[in-house]
Amino acid sequence: MEVSGGGSGEDQDAGEQLQQPRKKRYHRHTARQIQELEAMFKECPHPDEKQRLQLSKDLGLEPRQVKFWFQNRRTQMKAQHERADNSVLRSENEKIRCENIAIREALKNVICPNCGGPSSEMSFEGQQQLRMENARLREELDRLSSIAAKYIGRPIQQLGPLQPIPMPSVDLAVGGYGMQNAGPSSSEIMAGHSLSEMASLQTGSVSELEKSLMVELAVNAMEELVRLAQTDEPLWVKNVNENKEVLSLEAYGKLFPRAAEPKAYHVRKEATRDSGLVIINGNALVDIFMDVNKWAEMFSTIVSKAKTLEVLSSGMPGNRHDSLQLMCAELQVLSPLVSTREIYFLRYCQHHAEGLWAVVDVSVDSLKELNININQQSSSLLRCRKFPSGCVIQDMPNGYSKVTWVEHVEPEDRAVHRMYRQLVQSGTAFGAQRWLAMLQRMCERLASLLVNNISARELGVIPSPEGRRSMMKLAQRMMSSFCANVSASTSHRWTTLSGSSEDGVRVATRKSTDPGQPNGVVLCAATSLWLPVPTHRVFDFFRDEQMRSEWDVLSSGNLVQEVAHIANGSHPGNCISLLRACNASQNNMLILQESCTDASGSLVVYAPVDVSAINMAMSGEDPSYIALLPSGFAIVPDGSENKGALLQASTSDISSGGFDISGRSNGNVGGSLITVAFQILVSNLPSAKLNLESITTVNNLICNTVQQIKTALHCADA
Repeated sequence: MEVSGGGSGEDQDAGEQLQQPRKKRYHRHTARQIQELEAMFKECPHPDEKQRLQLSKDLGLEPRQVKFWFQNRRTQMKAQHERADNSVLRSENEKIRCENIAIREALKNVICPNCGGPSSEMSFEGQQQLRMENARLREELDRLSSIAAKYIGRPIQQLGPLQPIPMPSVDLAVGGYGMQNAGPSSSEIMAGHSLSEMASLQTGSVSELEKSLMVELAVNAMEELVRLAQTDEPLWVKNVNENKEVLSLEAYGKLFPRAAEPKAYHVRKEATRDSGLVIINGNALVDIFMDVNKWAEMFSTIVSKAKTLEVLSSGMPGNRHDSLQLMCAELQVLSPLVSTREIYFLRYCQHHAEGLWAVVDVSVDSLKELNININQQSSSLLRCRKFPSGCVIQDMPNGYSKVTWVEHVEPEDRAVHRMYRQLVQSGTAFGAQRWLAMLQRMCERLASLLVNNISARELGVIPSPEGRRSMMKLAQRMMSSFCANVSASTSHRWTTLSGSSEDGVRVATRKSTDPGQPNGVVLCAATSLWLPVPTHRVFDFFRDEQMRSEWDVLSSGNLVQEVAHIANGSHPGNCISLLRACNASQNNMLILQESCTDASGSLVVYAPVDVSAINMAMSGEDPSYIALLPSGFAIVPDGSENKGALLQASTSDISSGGFDISGRSNGNVGGSLITVAFQILVSNLPSAKLNLESITTVNNLICNTVQQIKTALHCADA
């Protein structure tokens, strides 16, 4: 019986071993169970047996499942805390290293207190003080290393002997909280390079020491931005005439004192602030700012080029908190007469509290090269030094956000064209008001893109919401293409054809091989003019299909009819239209047009599109490969100091005598700056050469268009 019993026990054990893998099952908790467990964990991370039993009954789980879940959750929480502590320790470790290096570099330039000359040999007291400081730093480093080793589970590699090295090429003088460079600044290295050349030189070139200094620069810049956004008078002064806030440089200098530095020639300050509601939540807006492609598309009328050179920190998992990027960008006004601005900057994002974000930009380059390399730079490219600028984002109810935007720069504005001088020097051309107005309009457009419940009256011939979204994407690509080919960006080489060297028609050519554009040689022609007519009257004139024959030379006097209409903003002028010419000779072509307006200016852009291509887009298919060659008009206020009076007069009753039927101001107190631009395919062969006939044709086209605009608006003598 004993042998039989022993044998039976072994058989039973063997059977349990064979069955063991089949008993191992994974149980996936439901969303409700996880929610209840998380809520209990916040109140009591270590529940007793009675609490676990009650919780298992409520959730339909086994008590051991509840026990194991809490054990795993505590382990996960501990790991998160350890990772955060490790990050802090590494930062302190690097900071101590930087301080030691800075001390050694400072000792190279020790001045003798007796003669004022360089000290060839350090005194005994100085050497003793240095030894004591090094001993203190070494003890601090050992202490931090031992603490970090406990979390990591292995010893931390100690720093070797520090050798004298030149200081990094990052200028931290911006904001007055950096150190002076012993070596050349990043701008001195990049002097004379274009934006694309600078990007290729800088990508991947940031050392660990430079990175730590950039982190310190970004953190201090964030602090300054928040104070600028939250402080009112006397730091910010309200300009009643121009209806904007400007920075008091005297109050700013007291609040943020900076080390004395020589002021470069042709350099002045622009500092503006504005705030308003935006129809987007904070998380989505921060994601746009930290994605360079989304950011450039959102602000396509301002940003002609943008690139992320290096991601220094990707931020916390799941959000953009503490994300830090090194970027470069080229900013524009939509006219070939206004030089673009090149900036080379850090972008840093912080999540300050629940629903409160801030994104700051700050330059890392210097303007020292302006005095020595001014002749080496392109006449169409201006360096721009950006002090802490950006926006503070506060979540509001119903999916809105309150955005406070601060723009503080030192631009180099040599040879600003007389027509745009007031607009640029007043800070309107690149100021906070323009950035915020553009953001508000584009967020309305984005919200309209996501709407599904569209009335049949608005859709017109567009059969479905999918077709509507496809048409909006096609129109957005058309707008971006127009904006990318109108300004004085370094991508273009404009040549003046007629008139004076300042005001004539300018042309540029490019070889087009990209998808979404016709293959061949494209000729771009543009000119800018001033008219004594309010901007909103000019905008209404261009977008009115009944008035199109007054300025469209190619329409041959024929009327056009709107066959589809898509509203993409609260203003009735923010819309996309599909137009059809009322003559039988052009039945195979339609005109895609988008008009948009905000406080900073207006655009009316259009492009002829084949009917079959439009049908494909309206059916909801991808419109990325539909060829577009847009032309159109960019309209901005002339920057006159009395433009507030002009706007007030323009909204009054016409019978008061302020304006005649054309909208022209009888008092000539202000007006509009208009850029007229055309793009024409002159050859289907990318290798073809431009001929004189094509240049003459486009010159006559743009000159005749300008003359017809002046005649229609009763400004023939302007």
